[in-house]
Amino acid sequence: MTSMKASFRDFFAATKAFCREFFYGTSERGVRGRYIMLAIDTAIVLYFIVTTFLQFDTWMAITDRIIGVYMIVELSGRIIADSDKMGLLSRPLALLDIAIIVSLFIPDVFGNLAFLRVVRAMRVFRSYYVTKQLKQHFRFFSRNEEIIYSALNLMVFIFVVTAFVFVLQQEVNPGINDYVDALYFTITTLTTTGFGDVILVGSQGRLLAVVVMIVGVALFIRLVQTIFRPTKIRYECPQCGLTRHDLDAVHCKHCGHELHIRTEGVY
Repeated sequence: MTSMKASFRDFFAATKAFCREFFYGTSERGVRGRYIMLAIDTAIVLYFIVTTFLQFDTWMAITDRIIGVYMIVELSGRIIADSDKMGLLSRPLALLDIAIIVSLFIPDVFGNLAFLRVVRAMRVFRSYYVTKQLKQHFRFFSRNEEIIYSALNLMVFIFVVTAFVFVLQQEVNPGINDYVDALYFTITTLTTTGFGDVILVGSQGRLLAVVVMIVGVALFIRLVQTIFRPTKIRYECPQCGLTRHDLDAVHCKHCGHELHIRTEGVY
């Protein structure tokens, strides 16, 4: 019995050491493993988004179970590797992963299939984690951080608004039969095009439309402007090394050194 306990402790210690190296280590094996995990996470995000537009089929049910097993293994590894296990489980991404795992194995918990797909596709928030990891290893991501995050914020914002439109209107609105219709309404509203061929019905729909028009349009325009006209420019100050400055900066805000940033005029 004692030897069995010792073997179990040794096995757990070895597993914990492996998980720490895999998720947080700096060795070549750990970095390579995280790249593989990033590729899998990206593929899962794309799968959840694409299948939102498709009719549910048997192959999707099988794929859901496979993804569910992978997510359980990944989450378990993170729990083993992390010293603050309860803190990890209380983080938004971990709670989201748990909800997605439940939806993959026990879909009846969520009832409405439309809401079920939206919950799964909300793993798009994992894109922030993916981008953060890529920024540490690729200069392209660190050099264009502001533009990439603005584009990501825009994508997530459009997706979340579309999800609400789809869930609240799919069963009561004859003009919204699938996710494409909800996306079409969202884009035409946010861009203030408003063709009028698809409208939201009922009190809930009208209130949602008001929120989208008041909050969404301003935020949408701001995010688009940030993508095509960043508010900061990258130029390393020769005195202190600060690399982010205002577009019209003449002096470094950190040390006051005179800057010579090449510009094409005032925006």
